Amino acid sequence: MALSRMFQMNELCTPRNSLFIRKSPPKSVRNFRQRNNDPAKSNVSSIETPFQDVTLGGSNLHPRNLWKPFGFTIGFSAACFVGAAIWEYETMRAHAIKMLKKPVRLFKRQADDFHSRSNTLLRQFEEKWKLLTPGEKVFVPICLINVLVFGAWRIPRLQPFMLKYFCSNPGSKSVCLPMILSTFSHYSGFHLLANMYVLHSFSTGAVHSLGKEQFLGLYLGAGVISSFTSYVYKVITKQPGLSLGASGAIMAILGYVCTQYPETKLGIILLPIFTFSAGAAIKVIVGIDTAGVLMGWKFFDHAAHLGGAACGIMWALWGNQYLWAKREPILHYWHEFRGSIK
Repeated sequence: MALSRMFQMNELCTPRNSLFIRKSPPKSVRNFRQRNNDPAKSNVSSIETPFQDVTLGGSNLHPRNLWKPFGFTIGFSAACFVGAAIWEYETMRAHAIKMLKKPVRLFKRQADDFHSRSNTLLRQFEEKWKLLTPGEKVFVPICLINVLVFGAWRIPRLQPFMLKYFCSNPGSKSVCLPMILSTFSHYSGFHLLANMYVLHSFSTGAVHSLGKEQFLGLYLGAGVISSFTSYVYKVITKQPGLSLGASGAIMAILGYVCTQYPETKLGIILLPIFTFSAGAAIKVIVGIDTAGVLMGWKFFDHAAHLGGAACGIMWALWGNQYLWAKREPILHYWHEFRGSIK
């Protein structure tokens, strides 16, 4: 059902780095287009946008310039894995401490009740937060960050800063931080709406299978890997361009869910009688993006999509078995650092 809505909303999505297809020219997206008369400038829309007349640095597209973002990709992905393992440890540790102190908390119940009544708004928020599913509890902060970044694009004084750090481009002077920051960056409202809708649709199943720690590690790591894949493609084809959007990271989640649960039935909204398997859906999506890379289609950043999808698929096939299952040394060293529970 989530995938069906993804296809139905394609005409609303203007960005190129979305999981959606539209017929009319998009505004700003994880895509790269050049002026015919000036290959060093970006002109991603006929409507006035901050992306017009931006120097893309086409002269810097040399393979040797990929070493720095490559190192950042390896380091950041490893940090995501280690961070997810430590977060899982801290979650279990906090739960253990809570259980050990539970008898003591019984004597403090009256004081806690009085304190909670004095913080009505906080109490209401906590009650509503408890009603959310684990997947929604991960989705809400991610969505909020994307909305805040979207709002920052609306502030003219911030646009030079946003162009520098929230748009990834291998020809830019800043190539590392934008690889992750651009994953939370959307200039078009339709781009933001479409990507967040798909993320919400698939996050529940992914978090249920992976856990919130592993889910976030995969999401962030895949976001950087998809950006690096886009860098490599742009350098090989000598096509500089700005990329932004969460589609690379979302493709990893979609790829994981469709590979982990290939027999899950998906449908198209307004056409409930037409269903297809998740396994078939990811094959079609990867096939389209592969064709886009080989044929040089420029409505989407197909290379970034493929990089993200490859992360999700490989994590479903090998990640849990050969990486996540071998995190015990990290947990051991962290436990030694933290010390025993007192």
